[in-house]
Amino acid sequence: MIDAILRFALKNRLLVVVAAILLLIYGGIVIQKMPVDVFPDLNRPTVTIMSEAAGLAPEEVETLVTLPIETVLNGAPGVQRLRSTSGVGLSVVYVEFDWGTDIYRDRQLVSEKLQLAASRLPTGVSPVMGPISSIMGEIMLIGMTGGEHTSPMEVRTLADWVVRPRLLTIPGVAQVVPIGGGVKQVQVQVWPDKLRQFGITLQQVEQAVGASNQNTTGGFVERQSQEYLIRNIGRTDSPAQIGDTVVSYQGGVPIRVRQVADVGYGIQVKRGDASVMARPAVIISVQKQPGTDTIALTEQVEKALAELKVAMPADVTLHPHLFRQATFIEAAVSNVEEALRDGAILVTVVLILFLMNLRTTVITLTAIPLSLVLTAFFLHWQGISINTMTLGGLAVAIGELVDDAIVDVENIFRRLKENARLGYPKSALQVVYEASREIRNSIVFATIVVVLVFVPLFAMGGIEGRLFTPLGIAYVTAILSSLLVSLTLTPVLCFYLLPKAKVIAHEADSWLVQRLKGWDARAVRYLIPRPKRVLTVALVLVALAAATVPFMGRSFLPPFNEGTATINLLSVPGTSLSESNKVGTLAERLLMQVPDVVSVGRRTGRAELDEHAEGVHYTEIDVDLKPDGRPREVVLTDIRRQLAKLPGVVVNIGQPISHRLDHLLSGVRAQV
Repeated sequence: MIDAILRFALKNRLLVVVAAILLLIYGGIVIQKMPVDVFPDLNRPTVTIMSEAAGLAPEEVETLVTLPIETVLNGAPGVQRLRSTSGVGLSVVYVEFDWGTDIYRDRQLVSEKLQLAASRLPTGVSPVMGPISSIMGEIMLIGMTGGEHTSPMEVRTLADWVVRPRLLTIPGVAQVVPIGGGVKQVQVQVWPDKLRQFGITLQQVEQAVGASNQNTTGGFVERQSQEYLIRNIGRTDSPAQIGDTVVSYQGGVPIRVRQVADVGYGIQVKRGDASVMARPAVIISVQKQPGTDTIALTEQVEKALAELKVAMPADVTLHPHLFRQATFIEAAVSNVEEALRDGAILVTVVLILFLMNLRTTVITLTAIPLSLVLTAFFLHWQGISINTMTLGGLAVAIGELVDDAIVDVENIFRRLKENARLGYPKSALQVVYEASREIRNSIVFATIVVVLVFVPLFAMGGIEGRLFTPLGIAYVTAILSSLLVSLTLTPVLCFYLLPKAKVIAHEADSWLVQRLKGWDARAVRYLIPRPKRVLTVALVLVALAAATVPFMGRSFLPPFNEGTATINLLSVPGTSLSESNKVGTLAERLLMQVPDVVSVGRRTGRAELDEHAEGVHYTEIDVDLKPDGRPREVVLTDIRRQLAKLPGVVVNIGQPISHRLDHLLSGVRAQV
């Protein structure tokens, strides 16, 4: 089979060269369209069920809401794990399905099971499924602050009715969750003494207010061959109209709502709040759908924010970079691209030093871009994104991509030299074929051995397999692609470029190769007669290496610098929201005293639409740091020293992406 591939390539030389050029062009287009993410999709297919149970304590929420939902979902087909969180007035149940299941089928199954649980839930509790997203899907945190003329409540109204609907129209956005500011409501605050005075019950007031704010229909009438709809417009647009609503009549005199209650705008009861740079603010969390290109989606969100800014009040300020996952991805991709570039340069330098010939170097280097393009085709076909793991696999493989090609080129180069010195030289095509065929088995076997080393990686299960398998796929695909290039394009280019090269007439190797051969000969002559010494030294080195293994550190992933920090403040359970706000604001001011801090955004408790049922004693602060400031450990030490001034607060310092990975591993929002 290998000989057949080689014969086909040399017989259809022009076709092979044209195909390689087209692959490079089309591959560049495909790579530009591939999604870019920080990590592969690590989440099991998960369905989140949120149930609002206003007024219930966590114990009642767990007993009356969470337990019935978990009961009907236990044992459902494909369910691997059930997790739940019960908080004040909120139940969140996470239903995790097996890898590879269809998320839409999973959601349908959960929807059917929720119908069975509906009759067992308290009146007014309606479970809803959250959007399709993942824990690593939080791509941006956007801050909004008001000025002298725009209150925090008005800023929240802008976030709820202007910013959020616009961002949800962007393809790829799964959820937009605002927190802080306070949700605007029309509130009717009843006076008990006035109710007693007029002999009116609270139920009467509720019915009057409810009935006053709805439109009804009267059907239609026909007049002169035309139909006219009859509408009873009852919806109000101001608290004053609600205040004029009649509750009852006493002696023919109407008793209105404003006579027994205060009616006006107010803020919904808050279970969370936010601030930016120690000022009251609204923070908007943008979550993406799995498989969406994070960088492209971030650019669309930023473009939409720029458009919205024009229509907002002049004193409303947007802070779009409290957290921006794309920044870390761009830095990570840039670092790997630098590694690929530096590796290619080193390979080029080594080839030139050893071969001392530009043509052989060019032929060998063609294996790198073609192998990378073929790998990109395979990843795109498998639905794998460009991320730090796939790029890491390519970076590891970059030095080996030229192995097969360089062995082939060197042997063809040597055989062409020998053929040039014969009295009756063979044709160049025959020499190229025989030289390639001569070392073909060795190249194939060597490549297979390298690939087999990575086979156990594909047997890993769970999140480890989901994380590291793309690295193995990228590496193995690149190595096999380089083998294919060496079987097809490399011999063809050797036939076109080497037979007429002037260097073919020279017998001597490059000066570096001659020097290395001399050192190698002396080393072999010294070591071969002393096998016991050589084996003893090798065994001692192996033993020393094995002895150091127990002292090596262990971690799921190597630590990396994201350029930001996530700080969790945990007060004593039962601490009120107002007190947590005071502590959080004080923490922000302390952080702003650190010279390397660029911006600070705080979220305390939970948002109204958030699936993370955190108590009001929990605060999360996102800190953006200067990229070119002091060393990271020095900055974190300074932050710890500042936050140590807060009494009775547990402080945990991490990084946004690492923090979410810990959440993914443990099921809780804390470091492992």
